[in-house]
Amino acid sequence: MTVAKHHWNDKEKVIKRVSRNGYELQYASDELKADREIVLAAVQNHGGALQYASKEIKANREIVLAAVLKESYPSALEYARSEF
Repeated sequence: MTVAKHHWNDKEKVIKRVSRNGYELQYASDELKADREIVLAAVQNHGGALQYASKEIKANREIVLAAVLKESYPSALEYARSEF
């Protein structure tokens, strides 16, 4: 499905999309990949979406834990910052 590029800058639209398919985080703007609420919604849908988050968000304990706990997705740790 093709989505206009400007929609990937719209927080409201992106949060709806990543809530249904966490992997769509990869298309979000860099600003939204650094948004805690957006990334949390994405990893709560699929832990592997953590790989598309910003470096700063990958260091957020709450986000990383949500990714790992989602359907027992421990391999999400490989996307976390090295502090984990």
